[in-house]
Amino acid sequence: MSGTILVLNAGSSSIKFQLFATAAGEGVERRIKGEVEGIGSRPHLTAESKDGKSLVDRAWGPAELGDAAAALDQVLDWLTRELRGEMPAAVGHRVVHGGTRFTRPILVDDAVLAGIGALVSLAPLHQPNNLAPIQILRRRFPRLLQVACFDTAFHRGHPPVADHFAIPEALYEEGVRRYGFHGISYEYIAGALATVAPALAAGRVIVAHLGNGASMCALKAGRSIDSTMAFTALDGLPMGTRAGQLDPGVLLYLVAQKGWDAARLERFLYYECGLKGLSGLSNDMRDLLAADTPAARLAVDYFVYRIIREAGGLAAILGGLDGIVFTAGIGERSAEIRSRVCAGLAWLGLDLDESANSRHGPGITRPGSRVQAWAIPTDEERMIALHTCKVLGGSP
Repeated sequence: MSGTILVLNAGSSSIKFQLFATAAGEGVERRIKGEVEGIGSRPHLTAESKDGKSLVDRAWGPAELGDAAAALDQVLDWLTRELRGEMPAAVGHRVVHGGTRFTRPILVDDAVLAGIGALVSLAPLHQPNNLAPIQILRRRFPRLLQVACFDTAFHRGHPPVADHFAIPEALYEEGVRRYGFHGISYEYIAGALATVAPALAAGRVIVAHLGNGASMCALKAGRSIDSTMAFTALDGLPMGTRAGQLDPGVLLYLVAQKGWDAARLERFLYYECGLKGLSGLSNDMRDLLAADTPAARLAVDYFVYRIIREAGGLAAILGGLDGIVFTAGIGERSAEIRSRVCAGLAWLGLDLDESANSRHGPGITRPGSRVQAWAIPTDEERMIALHTCKVLGGSP
């Protein structure tokens, strides 16, 4: 197919967007990259061209841009002017949870929209925000083609033993199982690794997607074997405001001893734990690394400790380890976190090159290191654009 693809990645307080030019057989090329951040508090729209030139920089008051619908309207109005009225050929969306039904990117119709909506309870922090732009666009532009790409889809080839909980099988059949998330990011990294280090890509690799949301994935020959996230995006590593792995008995205690209901538990688990809960300061790793308080240091130590612990388990599942890739906000930008994690994995044969690490790689281990380490930026939006082209019958 040819034309342009708009990619939307909507969150609770921001909408990231990218516009790609497409041409049959020639891949996709980013033309515009932008974001509306601070929705509901300090709304701010920025965008730049492919060469980094600023195209727009505009702010509003909270009352002027109070929700995602208003923010998306501003993005669409600005894009329409920028493109002189030319609409994109299609829009691709990141959708966090695909459940058991959605195992690959799919063209959105009424049935798909209803299916995505039915999964809101499994990802209450993300799914409504992913769903809203699809609904808004369908109302404004009913003929516009839209494609949903699911974070869970990349993990659907796991062996049954990796996807089960030790609970009655009837619940598994209902969909209570381990799904894994950040799959669009992992799929992109698997492809990028095949380009920069093809021999490693064919082997046993752990990818650490470390950001405000964080998880790790075991790849064997580019395929997902296991992941630290499970039924929802709450499990595994500690995150900005999510605890990660937590004894279910803690929840029973909060219900029985404090009288918390489901809504109170949900708020606690999604917004009050993780780095913010431990530190009492911030969910931003940059703030914690700069702070000199015992609680901030504990939060950072705990984050690193759990990454090392999970890496050991995933290495065991893989039957050994050939490399680790750091990606996403913290993974790509924090040399200190990468250094501390690599120090904890030195026993596997990982020999970090501190100078290369301080330059953010991409390769950050010394020649001859038995286990390689890389820092590779992820590009979920490009992956979504490629999937959108394929679903619509073009294969750039």
